[in-house]
Amino acid sequence: MNVKKFTAPTSREALRKVREALGPDAVILSNRQADGEIEILALANEDAASLAMPAPHSPMAEPPPLLDLPTAAPAARAEAPRAAAPAPRAPAAAPRRAAAPVAAAPAYASAAPVAAAMSADQINAMVAAAVASAKESAAAEMMGMMNEIRAMRGMMETQLAEISWGATQSREPQKTAVLREMLAAGFSASLARYLIEKLPANRDAADSMRWIKSVLSRNLSVMSNEDALLDQGGVFALVGPTGVGKTTSTAKLAARCVMRHGPDKLALITTDAYRIGAHEQLRIYGKILGVMVHSVKDEADLRIALKELKNKHTVLIDTVGVSQRDQMVTEQVSMLQGAGANVKRLLCLNATATQETLNEVVRAYQGSGLAGCIMTKLDEAAAIGNVLDVVIRQKLNLFYVSNGQRVPEDLHLADPAYLIDRAFKLKRDAAASQFLDAELPLVMGAGTSDSALREVHLG
Repeated sequence: MNVKKFTAPTSREALRKVREALGPDAVILSNRQADGEIEILALANEDAASLAMPAPHSPMAEPPPLLDLPTAAPAARAEAPRAAAPAPRAPAAAPRRAAAPVAAAPAYASAAPVAAAMSADQINAMVAAAVASAKESAAAEMMGMMNEIRAMRGMMETQLAEISWGATQSREPQKTAVLREMLAAGFSASLARYLIEKLPANRDAADSMRWIKSVLSRNLSVMSNEDALLDQGGVFALVGPTGVGKTTSTAKLAARCVMRHGPDKLALITTDAYRIGAHEQLRIYGKILGVMVHSVKDEADLRIALKELKNKHTVLIDTVGVSQRDQMVTEQVSMLQGAGANVKRLLCLNATATQETLNEVVRAYQGSGLAGCIMTKLDEAAAIGNVLDVVIRQKLNLFYVSNGQRVPEDLHLADPAYLIDRAFKLKRDAAASQFLDAELPLVMGAGTSDSALREVHLG
């Protein structure tokens, strides 16, 4: 057995020496620290296999001989006189001494294969354990190396981006002005960096801002005419976290449907049996509009209700608010998808929420796909670039914007040019003072890349 010892200051170097000397399939027999160094005892894979399998012509590899007791006994008796010759006075003792080897021979012959088999099993188990330990150790080492490489890559990208933007500030000041306005309006550093890198050359700050606004407007997908929604009809469910304005938005949509088709063509369903007064709030709206409100508790109730209301032109479902980090989001999406009807889900996005929160909400409620979204609380938001950024990057279809509690007055069709212009106007005064010149390269260097930005149409 050719066992070799390897020592090195670190486990990684020791394993490297093992791989170089014995190959990637080497078997690690032991791993310990001695005198401040890592000591590894290893065995080549071929040597380990030879331990597990006996040699072809060795006694261990041959089947045990079968002993014929009737023929073996005369041979023993034939040898007995020679063994008894020196002791003529004890003629009866020789047969007894000769019988002992005969009796022991079968026991010895049958025990040898058992001992050999146990030894082979033990070796196989030891080799398997050593191989598993070596693979686990190698996998852990590889994972650590990959994490270090990723960290180094991220650090290099950040530093290169900082150097690049540091040079851009002095070479192209109009890009710095555009960058300040985009960041102040609430747009992400990744989207701002992508658009500014694509900014046409030889433009002043004002012309550059017009180009940025036109690109953002073209990439903001909206419903240009609500006839496609109200005239087509169907089943719509308003979803989103608690407090984003789902019930009020449901009432506003219901009022628009009633004004277009009358109360007989509309039905309201609520699944919100958790909040105190949530059902009563929608019932009051329904009473004002002359529309019956149905309450359901689970998927079975919803399936029955939709079957009974299949003759309605439009059915609006007000769902219970669930945090985007709650497991109930998945259950709610599954309930709506399994209701036996084509339920189109409209996600309510709170314009006052942070961009990170909005991204989490979209990912949680995405499911198999959202029909569209409604921007709520527009009147309460200090900046709306954050929500517009999410709508653009997540490729959502923006149906309506809500800017108040009045039903149905405070619900409007989304106008891309107006929304983009308002996003920059809200924070125009803060653009010059929000970031120092020395901070801009750091902000742009930390902006992570987004593969979805490749689909932003520049026009």
